[in-house]
Amino acid sequence: MRIIKYITIILFSIVLFSSCKKEKNDTSSNIVYECPMLCEGDKTYTEEGSCPVCKMDLKPQSQEISKVLETDISESSIFNLTSEWKTEENKHIYLKDLKGKTLVMVMIYTTCKAACPRLVADMRNIEAKVPEKYNDDLQYVLISIDPKNDTPKKLKEFAKENYMDDEHWTFLQGTEESVREFANVLAVKYKQISPLDFSHSNIISVFNSEGELVHQQEGLGVDNKETVASILETVKN
Repeated sequence: MRIIKYITIILFSIVLFSSCKKEKNDTSSNIVYECPMLCEGDKTYTEEGSCPVCKMDLKPQSQEISKVLETDISESSIFNLTSEWKTEENKHIYLKDLKGKTLVMVMIYTTCKAACPRLVADMRNIEAKVPEKYNDDLQYVLISIDPKNDTPKKLKEFAKENYMDDEHWTFLQGTEESVREFANVLAVKYKQISPLDFSHSNIISVFNSEGELVHQQEGLGVDNKETVASILETVKN
C-alpha cells in the first residue's frame, strides 16, 4: 500500500533527525554452555559441567558476552515520536505509553458538525463489531486537530456525550506542532478555515502493539469489514 510506504518513510525521517533517540545496550554475564560434540543437539546449560552422553567438558556456546538491546522499537513505529500529550483525564503521556495494545486511531475535533460526528460513529461501529473480550488488548484513540480549544475537560465532556468514556477509549490533546507531526505520519491533511472549523482527511488507522501501521480506512460510513478483520487479526497475534 502506497500510504503505508509513505508513512514508513516519514517515520524513518523523524527518527533519523531526532536528537532524542537513544539506544541502550546491556551486557549479560550469563554464559551458555553446550557439548562440543553436540550430542544433545541444541540443548544448552547455564553452568559448567560435562556432557551426560559423551562425558566431555561443556564449552561456552559463544566466546563473546551476549548483548541485549533494550530498545526494541522499530523505525516504522509511532512510538519513536517523543511528543507529550494530555488525555481527557488530564494525564500526561507519550505515545509509547500505549505500547502493547492494538491501536485504532482517528483525528477529529469536538466542534465539528459535519465529518467528525460520522467518524465518531464509524469508530463506535467498529468497536461494536469487535468482541468485548478483546477490549483489554485494544485502545481506541481520538486525537484532536484543534488543541487550542479541545482541552482535556472538553474532551472528557465529549467522551461522555458520545458514550466513549470506557477504559478502552482515549482522547488526546497535543500542541499544534505535535498534532501536525502526527498528522503527517498518518498522511492526514487538515487546514483551519475559521476559528472553530477545519477541513480534514477522514482516515481511521490501525496499529499493532509495536506501533506499526497495519491498516487504514479512508472515507465516511464506508464498509468496515476489512478494518474489523485487521483489528481481530492484529489483536490475536
